Amino acid sequence: MCIRDSYYGAWIEQGFGESVINTTIVVVSTVIISLTLGTLGGYALARSGFKYSFWILMLALVFRAMPHITLVSGYLLPFFEWNIWGYLPTSIVVLVAINQPFTLWMLHSFFLNIPKDMDESAMVDGCTRFQAFRHVIIPVMWPGVVTTGLFSFLLAYNDFAVTASLLSQENQTMIPKIASFLGTTQVEGNVMFAVAAVVSAMIPLFILIMFFQRQIVSGLTAGAVKG
Repeated sequence: MCIRDSYYGAWIEQGFGESVINTTIVVVSTVIISLTLGTLGGYALARSGFKYSFWILMLALVFRAMPHITLVSGYLLPFFEWNIWGYLPTSIVVLVAINQPFTLWMLHSFFLNIPKDMDESAMVDGCTRFQAFRHVIIPVMWPGVVTTGLFSFLLAYNDFAVTASLLSQENQTMIPKIASFLGTTQVEGNVMFAVAAVVSAMIPLFILIMFFQRQIVSGLTAGAVKG
């Protein structure tokens, strides 16, 4: 089988193109929701003087440390009962739940590195708390948002356990689809389809890293040095 036939067979005959669309929907939705909740929650916890913020972060860390498959198994029964198994929004909700503790922790650490004087100065000038957050704090920590967004993207993009367990055959994302090309001991696969699909899946990652490399480096540096 030539290279052109491999890509045509994977994308057209085997429906890998539909899996790419499904992956795009899942990943973009997961990143947007995770960053929105993470920035608001991380900012609130970083500026809160109450002790409960520490325990919320500890609970998030414990939740993040749990294996994904254990969390998925807890969702399966109610999803079957509510007849929402197999749909993309279902996997998006679960991926956001799994990803949120990480984004909360990471963005919280970035917010801690921004002096509170910036918030107070903005509010003295007439801004509300949300306006200070939106117009003053977010532009300063934009590299941190980009870095956190990239890691959220990679988690959703490379996920297998959640998408393979919660999505039907018609709504498969790329990683489970690639696994199906490889086959099993009972079912014969097509390695050339898998190779074509893997190369196709790597191209967006390469472009993303090259495009955001400066923001990633500055974001990681900002998160590593306090003050």
